[in-house]
Amino acid sequence: MQTIEQVQEEIIDEFSMFDDWMDKYALIIDQGNSLEPLDEKYKTPENIIEGCQSRVWLHSEYIDGKLHFRAESDAVIVKGLLALVLKVFSGRTPDEINEAKLHFLEDIGLTEHLSPTRSNGLLAVIKQIRFYAIAYKAKEQQSK
Repeated sequence: MQTIEQVQEEIIDEFSMFDDWMDKYALIIDQGNSLEPLDEKYKTPENIIEGCQSRVWLHSEYIDGKLHFRAESDAVIVKGLLALVLKVFSGRTPDEINEAKLHFLEDIGLTEHLSPTRSNGLLAVIKQIRFYAIAYKAKEQQSK
């Protein structure tokens, strides 16, 4: 399995093929279309990410020491952003998630092309993923 850094580099390479932001947005939307729909049973108030302009649900599962995330949004761009973030973080250990230096969003120029509300929402998703990692790690340590 690739490291978080390798996945970020792969995303950066993929986006560097396009100069035009309309093409980059099309790529983001494509990423979102590849995101598996979230089961309705996970679209609960406790899975909603606060701070997002659109509705975003994030569901986590802890299996064999790794966090697996599923997410969905009712906005196509946001869904694509979720797909990118999940590509980086899903299937990782809590330590990998918490130690990761997340830089691909800035490197592909996304941070300067997102509206402030989208940026805040994306940061809220990343913060929630890191929170889950801390919580599952603490839970794991308590059970030892």
